[in-house]
Amino acid sequence: MAFFTTLYSGSSGNCGVVQCGQEYLLIDMGKSCRTTLTALRKLGLSVMDCAGILVTHEHSDHVAGLDTFLKKYPLPVYSSADTLETLESRGTLPPAVEAVAVDGGQTLDIGSFRVTAFPTSHDVPCCGYRILTADGRRMAIATDLGILTPVVADSLTGCDLVALEANYDAFSLHGGPYPYYLKKRIASDRGHLDNKACAAAILDLIQEGCRKFALCHLSQTNNSPELALTTVYNVLLAAGIQPGRDVIVQAQTRNDISPLLEF
Repeated sequence: MAFFTTLYSGSSGNCGVVQCGQEYLLIDMGKSCRTTLTALRKLGLSVMDCAGILVTHEHSDHVAGLDTFLKKYPLPVYSSADTLETLESRGTLPPAVEAVAVDGGQTLDIGSFRVTAFPTSHDVPCCGYRILTADGRRMAIATDLGILTPVVADSLTGCDLVALEANYDAFSLHGGPYPYYLKKRIASDRGHLDNKACAAAILDLIQEGCRKFALCHLSQTNNSPELALTTVYNVLLAAGIQPGRDVIVQAQTRNDISPLLEF
């Protein structure tokens, strides 16, 4: 059996877990080493069973805990060449850590997982990951993207589970307290995905057979789990799809471990 969850997910920090059997992968580490280790212990996961850490990009809400963690546990780190170069220049990657570049379209075997990276549309080099588990299950994660490019859409298609960004509600963003330049950045094609765009993507993916979805990277200021789910549910219901019966859609929590999704 394969499982996906997040230890925490939101604009204050992101960390995902993909597990199959004893072995698992971490995706990003945007909060402290202590926070991450505490969450792993709650799940009964040993660091020794982690096959590696996939990093989506260089922003602090995805890598803030890496430097301290890697000094204690020098696990291999995988990301784009540009991201690894940035992390190395910051001193985030200790000399003992194996840093492996996995650029868009490249596939690597990491432990028992087969991982394919794909580029996402963000304001720094950024990638998502499609992961094949040892028992033949497929999932993909794509956060920090302003639009779903054809490459992203293809990478998500055919998965058993998709973890997709639902960062903001457009009305909340544009009527909210952020300065204009930040609103413009978030809403741009190189910013973040809003609830409506996420819902439209989920509807398309359902037509391709996916039945489980995790809504990730929700903004604390411009979104809420209730608002994100309501937006997605309304789109699905209008198409005759019943959430909870036909598909599972779960909004990941900001500061806690989310319920495990089997896929």
